[in-house]
Amino acid sequence: PVLDTEDAWVSVEGPVSIVELALEQKRIHYPLVEHQFVLCTILYAIMRLSLKGVKPLSLFDSKGKNAFFKDLTSIQLLPSGDMDPDVLSIRQQFLLKVVSAAVQALCSSEKDREVSEEDHFPFEKGKNWPTLAADLAQYLQISEDLVRRHYVCELYSYGMDHLGEE
Repeated sequence: PVLDTEDAWVSVEGPVSIVELALEQKRIHYPLVEHQFVLCTILYAIMRLSLKGVKPLSLFDSKGKNAFFKDLTSIQLLPSGDMDPDVLSIRQQFLLKVVSAAVQALCSSEKDREVSEEDHFPFEKGKNWPTLAADLAQYLQISEDLVRRHYVCELYSYGMDHLGEE
């Protein structure tokens, strides 16, 4: 970018401006940041929904695991379109667990009407875990329809037919 400066600022001496420092920084590799974001979302879902027995790194192949420990400015080989069917199966099971746990949490908060959902999750006003799982499915190469169908089935199985119809 071109930085236009006024003549009065050209002769000023002192430390380098923050804008110049920012422009000197290396560019980040955005797909690597997205990859890190997926891991953070997975870890947050595990923690928030209290999922037991989930090993987060098992959801990634060897290239994906190696990419987590590299500098964000480096160009890394990220997982390609061809994935191991075992990894895809583990990912699918994880996403279905997330949806099941979210519906179970919703059902338990519906039963406790006197305690609002915001009291249970004060920092997550408006957080929709099943939608987040469907969005995460895109990154994990799992069919969104499969996740949405499981969500509807879970809603019906917990007796929330009005939400399942929507």
